[in-house]
Amino acid sequence: MTTFPEDIYTEPTPDPNTLGNLGPLAPMAGVWRGERGMDVNPKADGPEHQAFIEHYELHPIDAQTNGPQLFYGLRYHTRIVKPDDVETFHDQVGHWLWEPATRTIILTLSIPRGQTTMAVGTAAPDAKRFHLRAVRGSTTNGILSNPFLEHAFRTESYDIEVTIHDDGTWSYEQTTVLVIPGQAEPFNHTDRNTLTRIGAPVLNPTAQAAAEDAEPMPA
Repeated sequence: MTTFPEDIYTEPTPDPNTLGNLGPLAPMAGVWRGERGMDVNPKADGPEHQAFIEHYELHPIDAQTNGPQLFYGLRYHTRIVKPDDVETFHDQVGHWLWEPATRTIILTLSIPRGQTTMAVGTAAPDAKRFHLRAVRGSTTNGILSNPFLEHAFRTESYDIEVTIHDDGTWSYEQTTVLVIPGQAEPFNHTDRNTLTRIGAPVLNPTAQAAAEDAEPMPA
């Protein structure tokens, strides 16, 4: 059982250097490209295997507090297209959050088909692999869908496993379990990709201000 302090109002003083306090999320900061993605999604005549290309940006945000609770995190946007196509195949925004005190990782995600999810897991600060999960009906790591998705492609659970590789890349494998009318068994909608860094992260505002204050005055 989680134990919370009696004082729910007093806030800690966060470090402005978010990049130095991201724990296992630190290697993911930056701009990334993945050209070998694979999506397995449901169609009327059976599963479709769709290759995809992904542009994924993760930039640090200023530390966030809920009273005594303290998060460091990355704001992200990922846009996915099919090879040789410009139309967006998948668009997703949200935050990756790290709570050092409890070693908790939270992924919030929202997609413009009327669905939002919060997946939660734990990991060591130097972990190279971690797993997060969201489940239908939970008030702390749950899934919300618009009425049509709730009817036609009801999401029972969402799992994502991230692996940080020694060559500087990182990869993910995720499974979204769907209940679809007319299908006897749930469908495992899977996605996977490996991301290569193509750009540096933009510093969070308080880190930028601290860096500017530290610059020597011109002679």
